[in-house]
Amino acid sequence: MTNPAIAVVTGASRGAGKGIAIGLGEKGMTVFVTGRSSDHSDATGWDGAPLAGTIHETAEAVTAAGGKGIAVACDHADDAQVAALFERVRRDSGRLDILVNNATYIHHQLITQAPFWEKELAAVEILNVGLRSAYVASWHAAAMMVEQKSGLIAFTSSFGASCYMHGAAYGAQKAGVDKLAHDMAVDFRPHGVRTVSIWLGPQITERALVAAEVHKEQYEGFMAMAEMPQFTGTSFTRLPAIRRATSCRGTRSSAPRSRDAMASPTAARRRRRIARCSAARASPIRLSCIEIPPSPLIGEAARLANLFASRSGGGAVSA
Repeated sequence: MTNPAIAVVTGASRGAGKGIAIGLGEKGMTVFVTGRSSDHSDATGWDGAPLAGTIHETAEAVTAAGGKGIAVACDHADDAQVAALFERVRRDSGRLDILVNNATYIHHQLITQAPFWEKELAAVEILNVGLRSAYVASWHAAAMMVEQKSGLIAFTSSFGASCYMHGAAYGAQKAGVDKLAHDMAVDFRPHGVRTVSIWLGPQITERALVAAEVHKEQYEGFMAMAEMPQFTGTSFTRLPAIRRATSCRGTRSSAPRSRDAMASPTAARRRRRIARCSAARASPIRLSCIEIPPSPLIGEAARLANLFASRSGGGAVSA
């Protein structure tokens, strides 16, 4: 890209957020990665053991993937820190093309199979960091995107929005971000800004690998069809909103296509596939319905694959 697109990925110290940031980096983007883990990680897995990952490690991985990673320490429960984040993005980059709302509070009892009243009340914090925090970040991003008349605001969600999964608080948070995407799209419609809520497939992350050990029967089928989270990041660059935003910044030819090319059966099929997953509809979508080549197994993906192989007794994967 002659002028790299600018993205913010919240909650990107590890897990899906880290993979999404790397996927965007593979496309040459400048990615601001946020999280609370700056010089060390306080996060723990389902077995209580510490989880690795910091925003600086993610930023380095984004840069290694071909983009530019910028680590910004930010607690998304603190509105002042979020405001400072977007002030920095405006000051340093002057625009914002993609916001991925991924930061979510993970309570240690989240996947415990028990009714909500038998879990700690603190589990409801997911409605603060996860739902409210996504609204706050989107509010700040909207100011820049409306000015430039382009942009994409994405929310990481789950089919737990429409069925029982992990309890009431989790379901309310996922249904909530789906609704944010839908209603924000209505407000954004005259301004060229799109929203989308992505129902992530099973993800191979540090936390999921621990879950596969702690709850083997529950997660056996889950891990068998899990995907690298880089795929999600790569997919965002293929949605209509960001493709248009980057095309006017030197990444695609501005020459008009011929009427014959637009009318070809291949082009028509492609348009129908994209339309089914159009961010303009702000519908929760599964990434499997978008025709995107899988992201290559770069260093971070290979590391996770090796970690999974070592835990399951398999062989190593080379980057």
